[in-house]
Amino acid sequence: MIADPATPSTAARYARNVWYVAFWSADLEPGVVRSRTLLGEPIVFFRNDHGDVAALEDMCPHRFAPLSIGRLVDGDRLQCGYHGLTFDRAGTCVFNPHGDHKLPPGARVRSYPVAEKHSIVWIWMGDAAADPATIPDYGVLDGVDEIYISKRDHMMIDADYRLITDNLIDLSHVPFLHGGLLGDEKSVVSDVTVTHEGTTVTQTRWSYDVPVPSMFDMLFHADGKPIDSWLIMTWRPAGNMILDVGVCEPGAPKASGTGYYGIHILTPETDVTTHYHFVAVRFNPIARTREADLALREKITEGRRFAFEVQDKPVLEAQQRRASGIGAGRRPALLSVDAGPVRVQKTLASIIAAEAATHAVGRG
Repeated sequence: MIADPATPSTAARYARNVWYVAFWSADLEPGVVRSRTLLGEPIVFFRNDHGDVAALEDMCPHRFAPLSIGRLVDGDRLQCGYHGLTFDRAGTCVFNPHGDHKLPPGARVRSYPVAEKHSIVWIWMGDAAADPATIPDYGVLDGVDEIYISKRDHMMIDADYRLITDNLIDLSHVPFLHGGLLGDEKSVVSDVTVTHEGTTVTQTRWSYDVPVPSMFDMLFHADGKPIDSWLIMTWRPAGNMILDVGVCEPGAPKASGTGYYGIHILTPETDVTTHYHFVAVRFNPIARTREADLALREKITEGRRFAFEVQDKPVLEAQQRRASGIGAGRRPALLSVDAGPVRVQKTLASIIAAEAATHAVGRG
């Protein structure tokens, strides 16, 4: 079912034995200590002098001060800024500056598995073994001239990550909420299909002989002529999406057109706040000068940020407020366009339920 953002249970909201995005790699500089709350857990991140990333529970076991107020020492150890206890990358206290310097029992914090791939810092929040081979494939970011990649961006949205997922999987809102920029009301009538393979769900929309949106007019021929357009959004657990979006001349094959891969990644901060990472990678770019491509990259960055921050974000946050208030306990009415979100939410719910059942067996 489509997400009910008023549901209060934290345990029922998150799949944990999957990879989540913590940062863009470039946003975690060597020698800097950064705190970020993910899935309701405060975590402190740091990168050592060799570039290796560590993630620890952001709470000193002595008097529970945040370790993130501390600093790195010896390039690879995190010193609590309150009483100076020092922890290694595995979360073990390795130095006590006080008295006889003995290390008290329990002087350790949880360490989380992390990995870097596709210019992203990933974190594993579960208790099953973390396998880097299961990191979602964002290879479209690798080995591409940066001139064709928009800014690797991030924003916070005060809404349940599942509510945002519904927004991204079903793009029937584009002609209305993003009219002119990313779509047009004439594209409401579209061919829509949903496929479901394993834990991957894809929703596809094709619109034919419709006005060209301004974002794609500048990517294509910049002549304002009608086009065929496609929106193909693929979701993988728990909040990893990639959108294949573009335009071509009416009746022409898809391969003759141009567009971009829009990467959308959601990591819950809390029950009602979400980290949203996004970037776009152009494909089949039309030949231009490098200066023109640089200007186009900036326009794509600005246009997508505007669409998400000024158009999507206020609606999603207003939905969250209504769903948590007068809409609490009500079930959403469903439309035909909700087939994709329903598949996604059922898949996510089954993953979460399977994890809960495993934990229950373990406790038994």
